[in-house]
Amino acid sequence: MMKSLLIVYSYHHHNTEKIANVIADVLGARIEYPDKVIPEEIAEYGLIGIGSGIYYGKHHESLLSLADRLPQVSSGKVFLFSTAGITGAQKIARDHSALREKLQSKGYTVVDEFGCKGFNTNSFLKYIGGMNRGRPNAEDLHQAEEFARNLKKKHMV
Repeated sequence: MMKSLLIVYSYHHHNTEKIANVIADVLGARIEYPDKVIPEEIAEYGLIGIGSGIYYGKHHESLLSLADRLPQVSSGKVFLFSTAGITGAQKIARDHSALREKLQSKGYTVVDEFGCKGFNTNSFLKYIGGMNRGRPNAEDLHQAEEFARNLKKKHMV
């Protein structure tokens, strides 16, 4: 079984951290924060997951900056994940596009992507109690677990 690593930035309500913990449990993966990752050591992992909340339509800047610092590779498997106030297949694809493009330009293959709703109190939302209170919920965590099981079946055997 190949080694896997999850690189996660989760700050406000730890929404994405909850998703990362479920995925890491299924994959037997180590979880690391972007500022603790040594870009050259990423090549030691056969599967890398990268995720954060979505900030103004993209992953957190620390993940985008890390992607810029990664060395060019001839092969590498990565998956993306996120939590956001608003989701849906097209929205997730759009939100992930900046990070996806940076990773692909470095030679990585994005093998899959996952997104779900997260509790959001950014901007004016903090004045009205936020949106998606209680998210990610048990169903979201179950979906993340299924996502991870599919990754494991397809990419870690």
